[in-house]
Amino acid sequence: MNLLRKMADTVARYLTPRDPKGWYPEGQIGDAGETVSAETVLGLSAVWACVNLLAGTIASLPLMVYRTGPGGSRDVAPDHPLYRVLHDSPNFDQTAVDFWEFMCASVELWGNAYALIERSGGKVAALTPILPACMSVTRLQNGTIQYRWTDNGKSYTETEHRVLHIRGFGGNPLGGMSTLHFGRHAFSLARAIDRSAGGMFKNGLRPSGVLTFEKWLSPEQRELAETKLTEKFLGAVNAGKPLVLEGGTKWEQLTIDPEDAQMLESRGFSVEEICRFFGVPPFMVGHTEKSTSWGTGLEQQTLGFQKFTLRRRLKRIEQACEKQLLTPEDRAGGITIEFNLEGLLRADSTGRARFYQQMTAIGAMTINEVRALENLPPVEGGDVPRMQMQNVPITAADEDNVRRLIAEERG
Repeated sequence: MNLLRKMADTVARYLTPRDPKGWYPEGQIGDAGETVSAETVLGLSAVWACVNLLAGTIASLPLMVYRTGPGGSRDVAPDHPLYRVLHDSPNFDQTAVDFWEFMCASVELWGNAYALIERSGGKVAALTPILPACMSVTRLQNGTIQYRWTDNGKSYTETEHRVLHIRGFGGNPLGGMSTLHFGRHAFSLARAIDRSAGGMFKNGLRPSGVLTFEKWLSPEQRELAETKLTEKFLGAVNAGKPLVLEGGTKWEQLTIDPEDAQMLESRGFSVEEICRFFGVPPFMVGHTEKSTSWGTGLEQQTLGFQKFTLRRRLKRIEQACEKQLLTPEDRAGGITIEFNLEGLLRADSTGRARFYQQMTAIGAMTINEVRALENLPPVEGGDVPRMQMQNVPITAADEDNVRRLIAEERG
């Protein structure tokens, strides 16, 4: 055991940040020379859209607490103390959507999300989020994971029993891998391209030209030509003003291809590169080029996004909450924590209707369960599961036919 623990600590030393200013520092410099931090990276529209999409979609799904009963039946457990914390309001200041959006955004950018666990009478009473950039994670000699951070000038030191830790990609006990760190070169290049394009727009995107004079200019004449022309004609607001020349002066325009000036192709490549880091189809952040490159079109890309991007993120959150928030008594009592994916169907009336139709046809849901999901009152007889008549065993169908034939003969 000691040898395995030493090996794990050695791996963690190289793969996991022991200090936010050490292995994964804030404000790193990428290959393109641009500073990469959470603030600067979120200034890129593609990063903002990807993080907003992932965090907002997951936060909008209800996180439910279920109780598994005898026979494998499972019902929502609104009486459990965790239900209010996870589903309604994790703390005094935030709603569930606010809290989970912060946590999911932390995982996407830093690879980790942290929240202080506050208990009352042994039960979880509140979850208070912690900014990952302030966190330092280490493993003590006894094997316990220790968390240290500073908030509002106050330092905190807690163990894994007081901190909810949701890890991103990487699977290391001390923390996931930071997207800000491993994507710093792509983010730096995207910022450099945006800065270059911004400089072009600042100068009005007008091709530069050459003024040719018949005679050599004196220093005063050269300064006058440079300063006055710049003040009068530089900038987008001055574009199109007539240029008055005299004394045999000639103007020769130097043409530059507009696509080269705006670096459209480079900016488009940066969007695709950023989307690859977050696992988001480019069309979902407004980049519609090559939108049918996967599957049969946008519908298949959306389904792929749900299966291969959202699912693993949801499982990370569910398993982290079950491991760190449930007590042994809760697990013995069949308590589980899961996201309700039916929330994705709320904006799709056609898909929702098809789902309800199939679930009621096989007897998996009752009419009143469907009506409750649609915020409709129950109806009489709606609590009895129903099935189509043709879905009966062959033997039962033969018996019915025999009875019918006998009845017809006697009649």
